[in-house]
This record gives sequence, C-alpha cells and structure tokens, in this order.
Amino acid sequence: MKALIREDLHKIKLVEKPAPQIIDSRDAIVKVTLSSICTSDLHIINGAVPNAIKGTTLGHEFVGEIVELGSAVKNLSVGDRVSANCETFCGECYFCKHGFINNCTNGGWKLGCSIDGCQAEYVRVPFADTGLTKIPDSLSYENALFVGDILSSGYFGAELCEIKQGDTVAVIGCGPVGICTMQCARAMGAKKIIGIDINTSRLELVKNNGYADITINPDSQNVLSAVKEATDSRGADCVVEAAGGKDTFRTAWQIARPNAVVAIVAMYEENQILPLPQMYGKNLIFKTGGVDATHCAKLLKMIENKEISTDILISKYFDFKDIEKAYSYFADKNNNCLKIALKYD
Repeated sequence: MKALIREDLHKIKLVEKPAPQIIDSRDAIVKVTLSSICTSDLHIINGAVPNAIKGTTLGHEFVGEIVELGSAVKNLSVGDRVSANCETFCGECYFCKHGFINNCTNGGWKLGCSIDGCQAEYVRVPFADTGLTKIPDSLSYENALFVGDILSSGYFGAELCEIKQGDTVAVIGCGPVGICTMQCARAMGAKKIIGIDINTSRLELVKNNGYADITINPDSQNVLSAVKEATDSRGADCVVEAAGGKDTFRTAWQIARPNAVVAIVAMYEENQILPLPQMYGKNLIFKTGGVDATHCAKLLKMIENKEISTDILISKYFDFKDIEKAYSYFADKNNNCLKIALKYD
C-alpha cells in the first residue's frame, strides 16, 4: 500500500509499505476513507516532537471502514464506519480509569508519531475497542472526520475552563481548534465569546457564523483594553489559548480576570515564560496538556443533534496520491487554509 512518511527532518515522502496486519487481539485494521493533516504533523516534520520516529507513517486524524478485527474486540464489527481517536489508550490503567487517556501507560499519542498512522491506505489501530467510535448512519464521513482530534481538542479546552452559565470566554486563535472551542463553549453555557486572531479572514468567519460575539485583531487593537471594555473592566472569565504564537501565552494570562481559568491547548515549539511575580495577585488557575479525547461518542451525538458542526473546517480536498502537494498547501499560511480533507480511492 502507499503511505506517507517523514523521511528526514523537513522531508516527507510517499512510499510503498506492507499493508498492516493484526498483531494483538484488540487491534483493528481500518481502510481509510478520509484523513486530514494536523499542525502537529508539521511539528513532527520540523523535529519538534521528541517521541516521533523517523520513517513512521504520518497522520492521526481519520475516518474509515473496519476491514478486520482482533478477537477481543466485541463492541465493533467488520464493515462499521468509524471515527478514530487521536489517542491510543487501553482503558484499564490508572490514568485511563481517571479519564487521563493522554497519559495512558500503554498508549498516548502514538498514531503517526511512534507507530504508523493514517496517511496510508490502511492503518492498524491498537485498542480499537476504546479508540474507534461507530459513526451514526445519519452522519457522513465528512461530518465525523474531526471528532477524534480537532473537535475533541476544542471540547477539551472548553471543558478545562469549567464554564458557568453566562461566562465570557476569550479564545486566542480562530483556527480549527479555536472554532471548535467556541462552539463547545457556547454549548456549555458561555454567554459572550471573544475571538482573537491576527488573521482577518478567520475573524470574519467566526463573527459571520456566530461563533464569536466580539473579535479582536492584535495587529490593529490593544487586546487587553478591548477585552476589558467587553467585560466591565474585569477581564475574561475563561481564556483558551489555541494559537501557540510568539506572544499568545502572555496575552492569555493578561486578559484573564482575577481567579480565572486559563486553558492552554496550543502546542509550542519554544519554551514559554511564566512570570509569577507579575501575575501573583491575579490568583489564576492554569490548565494545560495534550487532549484527553474521552467524549467522541458524545460529540458525534452533538453533531447529529446539530448543536455543533465541523463541516466548515474543510477548506480544500486533495486526492491521497497528491498528499505531498496537500502538505505544501496546508503549510503555506498565504492559502488561509483551515483543514485539508484527503480522499482515498
């Protein structure tokens, strides 16, 4: 089969690989129908993910059809249409039992990082009984494509904030994760959502689609002043940092009101400074980390009920054979691309 690998630093290549086989009773083999490219894939290519193994098939965001199952998988069947979780997790260790699946003793972020991922015609999914979720008949593959990663990340960011009815939530970064965060925050009871980004097209998109009530562009506005104006000078009740830019961490804690929660779901390629003396009196709570994507079935139900939707995220389709071109397109910020959908024959 064909598969895309990180051949070397800053270099990818579409190669021939043997089709995956069942090696554990909890495995599944999935024929990939649609996959996507994630910013974290770019981080791997750029050498910013220490656990990534050279030569591994990239990708962790996909949907497809089960073509083979291990004998221990009882909750799924061959022929099921499934959405994949970006995390590989056993469901049995201490961390899994407490909902911290990103820290699974036997898993974590493995697909496309340390084991072969989904940017191939077929993929082996370990712990398929926990990592795959059946797609309802009423939903298309497109509807479900982002459930196990980008949408789960947005939900995770909103969930970390402990949103209360009527809260004002500021979201830094109006890209795919930010858009998903805004929708989930609204569903959790946020009354006012502030979208912050330097990309005017994305600001217009979130405002025009009702994801954000107020938008702020740091290139032309003083973010702290604008947030204070929108919150009776208090600051945001919750802040989600989904951008990972040079100054966005600092912006996040500055615009938070005293005693607020600041949730960091962005992935940085450089260390960030935590200036405790400056923020001491604000009594802030910081929460950060890789997504614990434990709500895939719930998110599919929310999509089915039209509470949220990720369809708007697909900016462009590519055939899988053109995946190298797709990576170039996705990485080029001038294209203003949200997400790519890769189609497989």
